[in-house]
Amino acid sequence: MSETHGSLPPAPAAVGQLTLAEKAALVSGSDFWHTTPVERLGIPAIMVSDGPHGLRTQLSEADHVGLSGSVPATCFPPAAGIASSWNTRLIETVGRALGTEARRWGVSVVLGPGVNIKRSPLCGRNFEYYSEDPFLAGRLGAALVRGVQSQGVGTSVKHFAANNQEDDRLRVSAEVDERTLREIYLPAFEHIVRTEQPWTVMCAYNKVNGTYASEHRRLLTTVLREEWGFAGLVVSDWGAVHDRVRSLEAGLDLEMPPNLELSPAAVVAAVREGWLAESVLDDAVARVLTLVDRSTSAIGAADAEPVTFDEDEHHRVAHLAALESAVLLKNERGALPLRTEPGATVAVVGELARTPRFQGGGSSEVNPTRVDVPVEELRDRLGSDVEIVFAPGYGLGGEAADGAAGEDERLRSEAVRVARAADRVVVFLGLPAAEESEGFDRTHLDLPAGQLALLAALREANDRPLTVVLSNGSAVRTSTWDGDADAILESWLSGQAAGGAVADLLTGRANPSGKLAETIPVRLEDSSSFLNFPGDSGVVRYGEGVFVGYRAHDRSAQEVSYPFGHGLSYTTFDVGGLSVRTSGSVAGDDLAVEVSVTVTNTGPLAGAEVVQVYVRDPECSVTRPVRELKGFAKVALEPGESRTATMTLDRRAFAYWSVRHHDWVVEAGDFEIAVGTSSRDLRAATTIRLDAPSIALPLTADSTLAEWLADPRGNELLQGLDLPILRDPGLVRVVGTMPMSTLASFPGLGLDHATLADLGTRLDRATS
Repeated sequence: MSETHGSLPPAPAAVGQLTLAEKAALVSGSDFWHTTPVERLGIPAIMVSDGPHGLRTQLSEADHVGLSGSVPATCFPPAAGIASSWNTRLIETVGRALGTEARRWGVSVVLGPGVNIKRSPLCGRNFEYYSEDPFLAGRLGAALVRGVQSQGVGTSVKHFAANNQEDDRLRVSAEVDERTLREIYLPAFEHIVRTEQPWTVMCAYNKVNGTYASEHRRLLTTVLREEWGFAGLVVSDWGAVHDRVRSLEAGLDLEMPPNLELSPAAVVAAVREGWLAESVLDDAVARVLTLVDRSTSAIGAADAEPVTFDEDEHHRVAHLAALESAVLLKNERGALPLRTEPGATVAVVGELARTPRFQGGGSSEVNPTRVDVPVEELRDRLGSDVEIVFAPGYGLGGEAADGAAGEDERLRSEAVRVARAADRVVVFLGLPAAEESEGFDRTHLDLPAGQLALLAALREANDRPLTVVLSNGSAVRTSTWDGDADAILESWLSGQAAGGAVADLLTGRANPSGKLAETIPVRLEDSSSFLNFPGDSGVVRYGEGVFVGYRAHDRSAQEVSYPFGHGLSYTTFDVGGLSVRTSGSVAGDDLAVEVSVTVTNTGPLAGAEVVQVYVRDPECSVTRPVRELKGFAKVALEPGESRTATMTLDRRAFAYWSVRHHDWVVEAGDFEIAVGTSSRDLRAATTIRLDAPSIALPLTADSTLAEWLADPRGNELLQGLDLPILRDPGLVRVVGTMPMSTLASFPGLGLDHATLADLGTRLDRATS
């Protein structure tokens, strides 16, 4: 527990009592995980810890990069898994458990969640991120922040912003246009800041349009603080600061870990020599002190009575989260749930069933309190009347290792022998740890070749139902082997309780309810970022614009293996009775569109369905996606039960970012609202009409002929001139996109510069 030194003075008062050297020290940490104390004023150090899905707390510096030697902690499902739950209440519960464990170890700020968008399925850190969709990522991330901070522990929403690859991540410049940034890469951060006020926001390593995120004043101050109202502290990613003075000027308050050799002295010199206003430093110091005060106030009661947590209860929470993280992609021939008679044999194949992979590598790797082993959990669920025969089938050491090919062939032959005599075959496949981690990106979407060869051999050896269980932190291609599996259960990386959860799902003790938070493409080349990932020469161009994930696949009418939002159940659901009620207005900024739909469990088992609301603007002055997720609700139902799900859409649900107006705008007209169970399974739709203020820009000499004709007053003025050009519709179509000032230079059109100037004067009078 962090040591306190009596009552701290209020942050502004404390700033006035500090020397310049002390101020400079406070805006850098004191070591890898602690802020700087000021003993003479009773200002303590507080501790932060990695931990988006479980604490990775180092009580002492076990290594020099902060990657090993952490305390035991519950490993909950990483974001890629738990995002598939589409269950904000569940994620909030996980957050509360994380907050409790943080209190146990004296952690003041948990460094997470990560809400960066899955721009490419190749990003090596996708297992730490929620979704390809910013609306979903924002709502799920907000739930985790809400849960953690309810325990008096802060969060650090990361990595702000446009951090979507590991390749050259500390230097690469993400070249992204303003609309794409606002519609895809910022909304998750914005929603969390506006609704939950996280204690801290962590800047990214990369550059954004040529400027390091740590020095990006427009992002850290203009957008984050002035537009969104962020009141907390901005902390660097570990090692993201390149110029401490510039980063302070931009709005970065705390550098971690501290560059003690350079940063404090540079700050002192900058203030003394007039390069840095001391008021800028004071603002950053005040935010550091406010964080310290907030933390020490929250843990004050815990100092008197140490916080404990129930490891069994937290493992149960991890189990529930893992259950809802799994997505049943496919289920044919009655493959699942496993139906076995006494005396039956189930072949469990795959080293991952015995040596489970349940989390990713790098800064989020947790030292779990325990680990459920899938094959052992299946033995427990099926009981002694059913024989489970295990064969590893492949190794996890890597196919390039000496002798790996021969060893894989031996293991494959053994697995085929075991499977040939079995009544059911369950194969555990997935990505080895060496194929995805923080620090590097993947180069392809395929499972290891040895695993695919094993699956093909098993299919040939046994015609009985065959189930594949996947363990992976980011999407893998299924199109090349889907036909060899009767059922596919995507369990993702789902934490320390994943083994027990998978066993419950396979045997029918639990019903799958997960939905994909990212599209599974047919091939890598179908991903919209394919031509621009990971970039080169220090630059990555976001050339696909707003068309990321399902937005791109739908826009191109592209076949996918499994669409965004997809997920099967052991029961069936009917979705209907769509009704929409509108109140408020766009002009009044109080628009509320209430979407209600009835969900009925039409099958034999209890289960849960995720209702998804998509919005489409069929006619717009800018190119927009075919549909965009703007609401969702998870509904649990008993057999035969019906329930109404209601979701409310606000003005933002219908808006796009206008680069001309530098704001969110809604164009008057029709909007389609569709409700379904995936982006490609829409069960009901209706159209509403919204009135909205005109967003037309003022007409000038640089406005086009088409823009003048589209404006009622401009059209009236032009028609009054009886210009020859207007008598030829074909000519108007050809030159309509030309500015009026250009047309005034062309002879024979009846328009000259004097006439154009007079038009402008008359227009000003009419609108003044």
